[in-house]
Amino acid sequence: MAVGSAAADAAGGAPAARPGQADSRAAEGPSLTGSAKLYRSAGDNIHFSFDARFRADQGPLDARGTFRFSHVFPNGTSGFAEGRIDCLITGGKIATASGIVTRTDRPGLKGKRVGFSVSDHGRHDRLGYSWATDDPAKTKDLPPCAASAPFEILESGDFTVVPWRVRH
Repeated sequence: MAVGSAAADAAGGAPAARPGQADSRAAEGPSLTGSAKLYRSAGDNIHFSFDARFRADQGPLDARGTFRFSHVFPNGTSGFAEGRIDCLITGGKIATASGIVTRTDRPGLKGKRVGFSVSDHGRHDRLGYSWATDDPAKTKDLPPCAASAPFEILESGDFTVVPWRVRH
């Protein structure tokens, strides 16, 4: 079951970078921000939002921030979760993040790690999550920054990925 962010989170999203702007934003450090509604032909209302970042002089396991997701089914039943980001890795326009659920209405999900992936293509972004084939509460011992490929299509909203400029 996909569980997704509060409806209020869906409308916004971080503005897309203009040419040349990405370099100045990268100086602030790698990040994943924004919110979106997933496309579902059956009428499900699924939202995700992220506000995650880490300083470039630190590493992915020093990431901080929040995530939210909610899923309202056509029959009116629903579920939600929110939590704190514990890992973020970005490269180009791709991000993989994970976090620990701190608040939810789903039995067995609080305290579990869940993972997310985002492919940032302006208003044609894609999203993936670690529970793509099962209930997120059943994920056992998920390591930091683990998620499925970004297979979901957005109906509305936008995510912004600022890449990690690794110094070699």
